[in-house]
Amino acid sequence: MQFGLHILAIQVVQLWSLTMDKIASHRDLLVWQKAMDLTVLVYRLSQRFPANEMYRLVAQMTRSAASVPANIAEGNARGSKRDYSHFLSIAKGSLMETETYLMLMLSIRLNYVSEVEAQPALSLLLEISKMLTALRSRLAE
Repeated sequence: MQFGLHILAIQVVQLWSLTMDKIASHRDLLVWQKAMDLTVLVYRLSQRFPANEMYRLVAQMTRSAASVPANIAEGNARGSKRDYSHFLSIAKGSLMETETYLMLMLSIRLNYVSEVEAQPALSLLLEISKMLTALRSRLAE
């Protein structure tokens, strides 16, 4: 697992180095694009939950998922690496909150969706997590 994280970190750093002067906005960031994809998956999964969850777990889960790309975008728009890193940290926290809702409360414990149905979102979530970690490490250099 560590080796895979290291390889992904190297790929993100290389991508960052190659494209840094080509990034016009947060929309050019692969991690933001993947976070947007995750948000769509979470919204689609949440449509399968019972109506009584609409204003409880569904609202919290969709809010935390939408917070991930929003914080990446806000951090990218800030004027300093420190601020950017701070917002990436918030995005990572929201990502872990989303994972908790998906894995512990909803898909596995309450059986609103199967693990098979949740797997694409969980896999994307792991990829985004690694990318955020690598990006924050790069900003710290």
